[in-house]
Amino acid sequence: MASTTARFDRKSWALSGNNSWYYNRRIWVLSRALADAIPARGTVLDIGCGDGQLARALMKVRPDLKIEGVDVVARPKTLMPIAQYDGITLPFADKSFDYVTIVDVLHHTDDPTVVLAEASRVARNGVVIKDHLREGPLAQATLAFMDWCGNIGDGVPLPYNFLSRSEWQAAFFKARLQLVNSVERLGIYLPPATWFFDRNLHFVSFLTPKAS
Repeated sequence: MASTTARFDRKSWALSGNNSWYYNRRIWVLSRALADAIPARGTVLDIGCGDGQLARALMKVRPDLKIEGVDVVARPKTLMPIAQYDGITLPFADKSFDYVTIVDVLHHTDDPTVVLAEASRVARNGVVIKDHLREGPLAQATLAFMDWCGNIGDGVPLPYNFLSRSEWQAAFFKARLQLVNSVERLGIYLPPATWFFDRNLHFVSFLTPKAS
């Protein structure tokens, strides 16, 4: 069964092959959205970076950024230096990086504020989050379907913990992060998929740590 799942994840029509254009487009769109969100040059920690593909694309768009990654799942092959951690405490001192990015990670956690608080601790200037909004008809079901398609077979937890706008605001407050700006129209998909899977289900936000 495990080998069948792996083959499905890597080789199925839905997730690779003819549809690899989706992953390429996602990286293209998100790298530019992150580049626009990070206001200045500096060092970046990418939490939950996977194999580093998105971070590498971001550095091509923004060569003034130096990025390293951390993840709870160790990949056999990565595109940049990546440390493994326990998902709770980042192995870095306070204010170690100018910025922290967290892309489509927080909905994989049982309590996003744990990760957000650690991001706030190690960031000097700001935290950039890309995640989902559970807003509108069938939002939970749509987001769960996308999450399953994107992660099945990777060993990533799938609690489908998608938050509403008010729940995100509460999480930011608890993590001592101040929302500066947010973009909710990313255009990750092309028509007709965009009508179902974009809507207002995605956002990129820039937040600053509150002074202690």
